[in-house]
Amino acid sequence: MKHGPVKKGTKFSGELTARELSDLLEPLKAHERLLQLRELYGGELVASTSFGLQASAMLHLIREHAPETPIIFVDTGYCFAETYQFAQSFIDKWGLDIRIYNPAISAARQEALYGRLWEEGAEGNQRYALLNKIEPMNRALSEIGAKVWMSGLRRSQSQTRADRSFAEQQSSTIKVYPILDWAEPQLASYFHDHALPRHPLEAEGYVTMGDWHSTRKPQEGESAEDTRFAGQKYECGLHEESGQSDFQI
Repeated sequence: MKHGPVKKGTKFSGELTARELSDLLEPLKAHERLLQLRELYGGELVASTSFGLQASAMLHLIREHAPETPIIFVDTGYCFAETYQFAQSFIDKWGLDIRIYNPAISAARQEALYGRLWEEGAEGNQRYALLNKIEPMNRALSEIGAKVWMSGLRRSQSQTRADRSFAEQQSSTIKVYPILDWAEPQLASYFHDHALPRHPLEAEGYVTMGDWHSTRKPQEGESAEDTRFAGQKYECGLHEESGQSDFQI
């Protein structure tokens, strides 16, 4: 089902399904998608960032077109030192509404009780994602009162993202991806045109970014997907169904 532009001041009242919203966003440019989402959802809209290699693009779009949007940073406690330094530069200089959420159980306590979960195969990684990514994000959405979550996922990043739609239903939350269709040349042009800051580890050869224990530089012939979680998976858990019946993601 296709929709025309929503008039300025229109308030969302539950008419659009995720599929209909995806159809509405698809023909628009990235900044128009943000403006459209801002008009539709107002205070029920949030964004997330991991302060990864390409984070500057989405953060700049938000600053320019939806600056009042809360931006959630889930800090696992296992980010690279350079990621924390990169994040702080945005907090200090960009004037965005960045809200930091941490796991309910500290990194030290987790390791004491459960060991190094990322070394315990698929089951360990799943538990790690639940404790360090999914639960804090779910808590953030609940406390902020958000129904629509905006993320900077792009189809060209991985095979797991190649078939995503501009809007998807994840449990009771609608997730939207304003730059989903940006390929690498368009992203590079946006960085250049706006002189955006780059994550310091990009210059050292990293092609994707996550926690220090599950992210490495690629070896010859490897894809970005090979550099995460020892090649076992790419997604950290946030962009998959949580399987938790009492969570909204």
